[in-house]
Amino acid sequence: MSTTDPRPKVWTGHLVISGKDPAASVSFYEDIGMHKVAVLEEVAIFELRGGTHLVVRKVPNTVPSPAPWDLMVEDVHATHADWAAKGLTVSPIEKGPIHEAFTVTDPDGNTIVVNSTHVVGPV
Repeated sequence: MSTTDPRPKVWTGHLVISGKDPAASVSFYEDIGMHKVAVLEEVAIFELRGGTHLVVRKVPNTVPSPAPWDLMVEDVHATHADWAAKGLTVSPIEKGPIHEAFTVTDPDGNTIVVNSTHVVGPV
């Protein structure tokens, strides 16, 4: 790594969420902008910006819950409109003290918070 590289020195490697059928999650996670890396019987892996990977782990008795992580997008309003037009389940956008945000629901009923950006510098 170059000593002049302005990016932070660390990043998130993997996010994990449970699903009853990881293969059934493929179109959803591709629709929200992730790149498919691998789809196996027990796991599906997707790539996000910056090289972070989402791992959808097969758990047959998955109980829908809020994801223990959130997503960030460049334009929260355009993203919300795009995902709603694709037929995804999205909540109304709410304005918080730092972000505007909404939730999107995956095929297993898990909800994921989607925040407006406040990135500082190159990532």
